Amino acid sequence: MIMYLLMMLTAAVVSYAATWGARMVGNRLELFSPIRSRDMHSTPISRLGGLGIFAGILVALLLASNSFFVKDIFRNNDGPWGILAGAALIVLVGVADDLLDLRWWVKLIGQSAAALVVATWGVRMTIIPFIPEPFVIENHALSIVLTAGLIVTTMNAFNFIDGLDGLAAGVAIIGGAAFFLTAYWVHRNSDVLDKSDLATLLTAVVVGSCVGFLPHNWFPSKIFMGDSGAMLIGLLMASAGIVSTGQITSGLYDRANGIPTIIPILLPFAVLFLPLLDLCLAVVRRTALGRSPWSADRGHLHHKLLDIGYSHRGAVVLMYLWTCILAFGGLAFAIFPWQIVVAVDVAATAVMAVVTAWPYLRTLPPGARSE
Repeated sequence: MIMYLLMMLTAAVVSYAATWGARMVGNRLELFSPIRSRDMHSTPISRLGGLGIFAGILVALLLASNSFFVKDIFRNNDGPWGILAGAALIVLVGVADDLLDLRWWVKLIGQSAAALVVATWGVRMTIIPFIPEPFVIENHALSIVLTAGLIVTTMNAFNFIDGLDGLAAGVAIIGGAAFFLTAYWVHRNSDVLDKSDLATLLTAVVVGSCVGFLPHNWFPSKIFMGDSGAMLIGLLMASAGIVSTGQITSGLYDRANGIPTIIPILLPFAVLFLPLLDLCLAVVRRTALGRSPWSADRGHLHHKLLDIGYSHRGAVVLMYLWTCILAFGGLAFAIFPWQIVVAVDVAATAVMAVVTAWPYLRTLPPGARSE
């Protein structure tokens, strides 16, 4: 745990300093994107924050490759380097989009290229986690295509949720922390000789980099992570999930001191539930209106919260709370009896549903509330 926390701290410190540098350069050179109708800010703000996040991840991974214990992850394993190469490519694509506002299909090509780099030289899906038995993917080409598709979907999900100051970074911190604890606990309590783990390291550096970035991005934001940062987080979270689900057939999760095999299957979806839900709703909404699924609008979940009366900070904190329930509510199944977890999760969801709708409910006439 100490080495993972040191890598997390390294990522946080480097990310904080690099984000400050990116902010100064962006302001000095006036590298601002035009303010759009859906934007929540009225003054030009740099979107180069993704460079700071990437710097934290890059330095932490390079340090890890030469550090005690975690360097075993890199031994005879091209996976981390393939993921890092894909991350570098998606950051370049994101920066180009942040500065030049690329056409949606150009950005999609860039996303697909980065995802294929990861799927070819990094990590890829070897199983589809069906319940009760996972389906093993034996076709190499199919494995690459499915991996790339999952990564592109996750990148766009995180990109869609990045609409309020501090929202995407905070969701990544909360979800990544739950993912980190699960991956670490599994390896810590398993009987494998090498207890170092790529998924644990990836989530540690993602959480650390987002922690370092968040002070610059908290409302009122001084810099945005931009598409480069949001897509980078999505790529790394998807990669960590692929690593974890790939370990199911090894029996690792069966030996992990009672950790149910279903946890690594469900937790990535729980962590990414809000971004993926927002993505699905956006695609349905835009398609129903006869528009491209990639066309921007002001109909995301966080926009709806603002529309019913939440403040900027209030909407962000509410999304944080929902992420906590989904992420740690899923993690709790690995620790406590499922009957207790279900009861607590249902109660927490009901309370949060009322809290979420309260600004709208209090505007209704007294008679309408009781109906």
